[in-house]
Amino acid sequence: MLFIELDRTHERTYAKQIYTQLRKKIITGLLKAGDRLPSTRELSKDLGVARNTILTAYELLASEEFLYSLPGAGFYVGPEITWEKQPMPIVNSTAASLTDMALPSDLINFDSGLPALDLFPRSKWNHAAAKALNEAPTSVLGYDDPQGRPELRAVLAGHLKRTRGIECRPEQIMITSGTKQGLTLVAKCLLNDKSEVWIEDPTNENVKQIFSYHTDKIIPFGVDEQGIRPHLFPSERKPTLIFLTPSHQFPMGGILPIKRRLELVEFARKSGCFILEDDYDSEFTYQGLPANSLFEFDSEHVIHAGTFSKTMFPSLRLGYLVVPNQLVPLIREWKRLADHHSNSIYQLALMRFMESGALERHIRRMKRVYQARRDHLLSLLRRLFGDKVTVYGFHAGMHIVAEFEGVVFSAETIQKLLNRGIYVVPVEKHAILKGNHSSQLILGYASLCYEDMERGLEILKEVLRKHC
Repeated sequence: MLFIELDRTHERTYAKQIYTQLRKKIITGLLKAGDRLPSTRELSKDLGVARNTILTAYELLASEEFLYSLPGAGFYVGPEITWEKQPMPIVNSTAASLTDMALPSDLINFDSGLPALDLFPRSKWNHAAAKALNEAPTSVLGYDDPQGRPELRAVLAGHLKRTRGIECRPEQIMITSGTKQGLTLVAKCLLNDKSEVWIEDPTNENVKQIFSYHTDKIIPFGVDEQGIRPHLFPSERKPTLIFLTPSHQFPMGGILPIKRRLELVEFARKSGCFILEDDYDSEFTYQGLPANSLFEFDSEHVIHAGTFSKTMFPSLRLGYLVVPNQLVPLIREWKRLADHHSNSIYQLALMRFMESGALERHIRRMKRVYQARRDHLLSLLRRLFGDKVTVYGFHAGMHIVAEFEGVVFSAETIQKLLNRGIYVVPVEKHAILKGNHSSQLILGYASLCYEDMERGLEILKEVLRKHC
């Protein structure tokens, strides 16, 4: 049976939808030269549409030489299609490394930051959002508290205590428009041109860019399989800020052990610096419980950053900071100057969504889904690449790092993959000290179905065999 999904409410005709999906299957190689298509009678029965609808789609494809017909024998896929859709070249690859803004929607996208958006419970969210809007006092529609709605901060404080062991007062929570804004607020509050910022290497390219606007003293510290190594910190130097991802090092995936966490906190106390921990996807841990938050050990030197982009959906644009008491007034003022406040109605909707238990149920479901998708990706890598691939960071999160023996992922190789419809980001794009990660790719799996994973890795293998 040929899988075609029709949107019964879509403004495009059924014939156009069938044509578009068959055309994509031919271009991407899922349907190969000489393959016989189902008869118009058979496919019309399977899809529940008229035979003339199927015939119209087939004839349109035949007019473009994607198909040909044989009298009395039906329609067949035409000779091998060599035309490839050329995606928009990524001029600034670092800026596009964690977004699909510049990418065609039909790419197989191995980006690490995408949750399974098709599985988000829209009806429950719609109910929470409608209730929030209908029941909100009129004042909520005006300018609001820069720090965030007190109702959301109260519920979030309870959620963090229950799920991450973080004990804080709602007054210490700052609602932000995502993690990037949270990091920007911290940078504006703490940094100047004389400040040193110590960060993991590799780390999120966006993080380096944010801090670089405030100081050029960005000091990288290489990570191992467990994350950053505090025993390598020079005792004679005093940074203003240390940035890290202890619950799931981005991108290598190490989970920082308790001994190193305590060493970090002790260093911060002695040097007087602040630690900024980005807790971007700790909800998805597949081996044991989520690691301790650094904020749990020291609420005076640790700033905790979190997001709802991974547990819900990125366009929600809501995140949060949990900050030491002495920083609350200044960060609150910077937030007021930045955008006054994040969307108040969405804040109230999120509060209701969390209060009802819908968020935690969704996270539990996604944890099962993502673990199954991770396992499938690991199985495919073993089957297709055998002992030529080494995998890192598979115990948690929404992505892994795969290292391919004897391969260097140059810009040319990444563009060849993009031309074949595959979007991947090499670890090297996130490295400050270049050369140590040239054979490694970040492979996100949360948003991909099994069919796309398999097709994507088959194309990856083919491109590496031809060009590397």
